[in-house]
Amino acid sequence: MDFNGLNLKKAHLGLKNKEFSALELTKYFLDVIKNKDKNIHAFLKVTDDLALEQAKLVDKKIKEGKEIKPLSGMPMALKDNMAIEGITTTAGSRMLENYVPPFDSTTVKKLKENNFVLLGRTNLDEFAMGSSTENSAFGPTKNPLDTSLVPGGSSGGSAAAVAAGMSLYALGSDTGGSIRQPAAFCGVVGLKPTYGRVSRYGLIALTSSTDVIGSLTKDVEDAALILEAIAGFDEKDSTTINKKIDCYSQGIDKKSKLRIGIPKEYFGGELDQKIKQALNKVIKQVKDLKIEVIDISLPYTEYAVAAYYIINPAETSSNLARFDGIRYGFSDKESKKLLETYLNSRQKGFGPEPKRRIMLGTYALSFGYYEAYYLRAQKARKLISDDFAKAFEKVDIILTPTAPSTAFKLGEKQTPLEMYLSDVFLTAPSLAGLPALSLPFYTSEKMPYSVQLIAGHFEEKKLLNFGYLLEKEVLDKM
Repeated sequence: MDFNGLNLKKAHLGLKNKEFSALELTKYFLDVIKNKDKNIHAFLKVTDDLALEQAKLVDKKIKEGKEIKPLSGMPMALKDNMAIEGITTTAGSRMLENYVPPFDSTTVKKLKENNFVLLGRTNLDEFAMGSSTENSAFGPTKNPLDTSLVPGGSSGGSAAAVAAGMSLYALGSDTGGSIRQPAAFCGVVGLKPTYGRVSRYGLIALTSSTDVIGSLTKDVEDAALILEAIAGFDEKDSTTINKKIDCYSQGIDKKSKLRIGIPKEYFGGELDQKIKQALNKVIKQVKDLKIEVIDISLPYTEYAVAAYYIINPAETSSNLARFDGIRYGFSDKESKKLLETYLNSRQKGFGPEPKRRIMLGTYALSFGYYEAYYLRAQKARKLISDDFAKAFEKVDIILTPTAPSTAFKLGEKQTPLEMYLSDVFLTAPSLAGLPALSLPFYTSEKMPYSVQLIAGHFEEKKLLNFGYLLEKEVLDKM
């Protein structure tokens, strides 16, 4: 049986109606990985034995007449920066090449409670630092739509796995666009929840004030089902909010009166003209649906990338200080003295991008420069957040491009600045802690275009509701 056209809802109904088994479904995806991934390198580790074992447990529950949850028996891929007990978690770095966590991240724990099926760990930019998945210590991932192109980053492996049909869905992490940008480049749906909506416990920290776990899926309804499973307060993560979890998938097809904001700052010179023209057509069709569209301004958007790339390295330099060659991770065994162990372990364990950000962050936090750089970046962050707060007094959803271009060539971006500017439309919602959704659509061009939707804090229900409408009524008909 060909399972390629299945989304989570259809696969769940197929299992419940005994049209196929979880074992058959899992074997299908493992075969696809075996045939396709040698040319894509989405996976760092395939957990085939575990996946088959997990699938058999779900089949046993079905045979015994027990109720199964929407994610039960659904084969998925997990970005390799979330801890799972007994399985290596590398974060795409030599520093953690042989690290095996003795615990589960909260997200993995929730997935286990849903009887998930883990196909394997996906590739990423080292410690989630990058926009192309070229920074992985274990080699780059290629875009399954065109293997000469990047899949985006840092969750490029997760996006590629879904886009190539190697997984029903995948989890990634989004710090400054690391779910939304690869979703855009690979033509899948990427959801970044509100900061504090999903626990970060067990996620290897990059920028603690913006890191969020989210999903890469085939459609918006799948994203809603996954968020229902992984969202919630966690005593182990003080940044999570004890706030009611909506049934995001329930009534997702219900049409409601929403006001859509179009910020002029997101449609400027950075945006490829073909993407701009395509998005203007999308906006026109939204208006044709009798939805109110309002022009708005987010004037401090222009400072978002600069502020983010001060705050991110500063927090990175602090978070990566724990990798010292003593407690866990790579340790240089040839060093004879303690200081040598620290220096040599970090020199050999970290790749170029982590070293660059550690140095930048340490400099920005140093005596005499803290006020000039880090403090000013935080002030800019507050202004960016205030921009959004004012905008959401007038509108319910903000519509923007996801990326300034479609996927670029492997090796094309030669300088860090070129790479950082890939995030020009993504960092502002991250700095403000807002939920955002990237949706793909196709025109006559080979590679997909994408649209980003942004909502107010903890307004995922509203975000997914409009995303579903836009997907079905506009983007699928482009």
